[in-house]
Amino acid sequence: MSINLHTRTSTSDTAAATSVSSPDHSGSSKTKFSTPQTDLYQTVTNNIIQALEAGVKPWSCPWKRNGLVSGIPSNFTTHDAYSGINIMLLWCSAAKQGFQHAEWLTYQQAQAIGAQVRKGERGTMVIFYKTLEKENQDGGIDHIPMLKHFTLFNVEQIDGLPVTPDSTATPGLTEVTFESLAHVEALYQRSGARITERGQQAFFTPATDEIYLPERRLFSKAEDFYATGLHELVHWSGHKTRLNREMKGRFGSEDYAFEELIAELGSAFLMADLGISGDVQHDSYIASWLKTLRDDKRYIFRAASAASKAHRYLMGL
Repeated sequence: MSINLHTRTSTSDTAAATSVSSPDHSGSSKTKFSTPQTDLYQTVTNNIIQALEAGVKPWSCPWKRNGLVSGIPSNFTTHDAYSGINIMLLWCSAAKQGFQHAEWLTYQQAQAIGAQVRKGERGTMVIFYKTLEKENQDGGIDHIPMLKHFTLFNVEQIDGLPVTPDSTATPGLTEVTFESLAHVEALYQRSGARITERGQQAFFTPATDEIYLPERRLFSKAEDFYATGLHELVHWSGHKTRLNREMKGRFGSEDYAFEELIAELGSAFLMADLGISGDVQHDSYIASWLKTLRDDKRYIFRAASAASKAHRYLMGL
């Protein structure tokens, strides 16, 4: 996995590789404002580009799931799930470093519960937005969004935690014949989406508000059928009567490719949350995504944000 958003706990000068400020000598992960020298948008985008150029989709959950536990990264202490671009950053880091657990902590959180990040371990950068208030010339208040970052460590990098083998990981999982997944079928039912299984193409038609899927018997694995259905369900969520995304453009256009990226990310988040592994073949869009990523450093952030909204909307039904 070609993602390098890391800092080390043992030194304070490891930021050269990523242009991301590293923790101080104590290993603490103090939150820092982004500066002109630290372009977080460009840092993240460059690493996404590197992964795609290497033939790796950085939004794929790196561990196998058995359907019992969500694969969405979460905080070990608060149990809050991370969202948006942070899911991708943590998945990429976990894949590269071989982690099998989906839980993370800051350095201070680990210390607060009597645990300790091992010396030399590499932390992973995640981001969030903070709104600053500034008085303008007219005496009013301007709200300025600021991108900030901090460092997380996987529970496998920390000593003194009551960590047991993660049930999200199921090494040696064997292939089985098609079996319906009741919890995914339940999501389909709750959505109220009109889903028809026929033909050999998967697509969502906004004009009639309908999803069409190939018959499930045509899929070699049940998981791939559900992955395809979840991809189309993300498209369905963007209809004007629901999340009202701007769904325009012909096949092959930049607008069309952007909506496909939202559906690709959103279905990955859904599959992780539902504990399933599946594949949707949309590699034909990668060239278009790479071109736009090189031209627009905020492209992947906008797509991840829209995908997270779709994920939360659908799981909340």
